[in-house]
Amino acid sequence: MPSFDIVSEVDKHELANAVDQANKEVTSRFDFKGTNSNFTLDDKEMVVKLLTESEFQLDQMYDVLTAKLVKRGIDTRAIERKDADIQLKTAKQNVIIHQGIDATLAKKITKAIKDKKLKVQAAIQGETVRVTGKKRDDLQEAIAMLRAMDELERPLQFNNFRD
Repeated sequence: MPSFDIVSEVDKHELANAVDQANKEVTSRFDFKGTNSNFTLDDKEMVVKLLTESEFQLDQMYDVLTAKLVKRGIDTRAIERKDADIQLKTAKQNVIIHQGIDATLAKKITKAIKDKKLKVQAAIQGETVRVTGKKRDDLQEAIAMLRAMDELERPLQFNNFRD
């Protein structure tokens, strides 16, 4: 029986490259000279930490980071900007990189598939959603429908397409 998995993943290697490129740009820019501004990537928690001197520079650093992520093919819907921690001479901010499909998004995906009355079944399996059907064309129709949905807050990838 044909099936495929719906996942939401970010390539960690591309993320690390984007953070490295953003660090290079910030260290070479004149407006950041002498500010000790930098990006650090925490691989385990999937968090990019921004450190600089002012809130204005945090906004500029965030723009640099998002530009580098987009150039590397990482969808900006996968990132979440947290509140800034601004003190006298330091400003810190965390940017969370989301991995996997949470329960509410998985329910939204399965509900959308059922509401379209496609000839497929969707089952939530942890951080993935498995879609099965009798025909390959039905599965491709489900993929096209999910790609067309704008209200999904995360980028989706479709893995393990099997006949």
